[in-house]
Amino acid sequence: MTAAARARKYEPRRVPETKVATSAMIASLAAEGYDTVAAPFGHALVEAAKDDARIVGLTADLAKYTDLHVFAQAYPDRFYQMGMAEQLLMSAAAGMAHEGFIPFATTYSVFASRRAYDFICMAIAEENLPVKIVCGLPGLTTGYGPSHQATEDLAIFRGLPNLTILDPCDATDVTQMVPAMIAHDGPVYARLLRGKVPEVITRYRPSYQFELGRAQMIREGRDVLVVSSGIMTMRALDAAELLAKDGIDVAVLHCPTIKPLDTETILAEAGKGRLLVTAENHSEVGGLGEAVARSLLRAGVTPAFRQIALPDEFLEAGALPTLHDLYGLSTAKVAQQIRGWL
Repeated sequence: MTAAARARKYEPRRVPETKVATSAMIASLAAEGYDTVAAPFGHALVEAAKDDARIVGLTADLAKYTDLHVFAQAYPDRFYQMGMAEQLLMSAAAGMAHEGFIPFATTYSVFASRRAYDFICMAIAEENLPVKIVCGLPGLTTGYGPSHQATEDLAIFRGLPNLTILDPCDATDVTQMVPAMIAHDGPVYARLLRGKVPEVITRYRPSYQFELGRAQMIREGRDVLVVSSGIMTMRALDAAELLAKDGIDVAVLHCPTIKPLDTETILAEAGKGRLLVTAENHSEVGGLGEAVARSLLRAGVTPAFRQIALPDEFLEAGALPTLHDLYGLSTAKVAQQIRGWL
């Protein structure tokens, strides 16, 4: 490395000014006013395993941080600690699937998508094996900088044949996606919300039931249609409440399945003359927004289109509320952007 290159590498990055404090490095979501459920993934997997001896759990030294420790405590003889070896984790899961098991392999999204991609591709996806890859810290859900912020995981995985991709919004989605993943005869990659996870969707739609491959309207609205996934459905719903005070009526269409995308529902709703905004906790490159735009263009449906997403850059480290405000994912910033587009 040249002296000039070293100087550039270690030069402090310039961060835009923000009024939000950055007092702590935290990995919890701001979800004020919502009830929470502790470790919904771990408990849902334990419940499913009661009646299905094929279910096993594997992790790469991250059981506690992916809520798989709940399963490990309930079924220690069906839990495998693989250490900090994500390639081994995926290869072992593939081998167990070949033997008739349904493995749930957990790690962080950055490690699955960046470090173990080739093993997932060749050992799992090409073989179309029922390995369920469930990964914490998706998108901007940690303040620990680019090494842990999986801002491009959807872009990496969307091009992989046979792989179903899920981006749940809340505890209800996480709990209900587990049996759907088990029932699906093929590999699945799911972004995981861990710890104390808010219950969001049933506040607006009490009858909501997660369905793999289906987008569902959570809030009706005449002026704007927000097509969202993951935590951005929560932010879109909260922003809709703020915008309603200004007389702006926002519909929120939740897409917990990124692949296969429910193009039929999206196209039907996009043709109603509203501003269409996609909202995702992912880079603006290669995620939900581009998937929706592609579907609209191919079908010849052309509403006014805008995108709320993370920028195509490595993000800063800091407290999550600060970062979400800085990069436009906070409720206030979502509302501000939508208001400015009308």
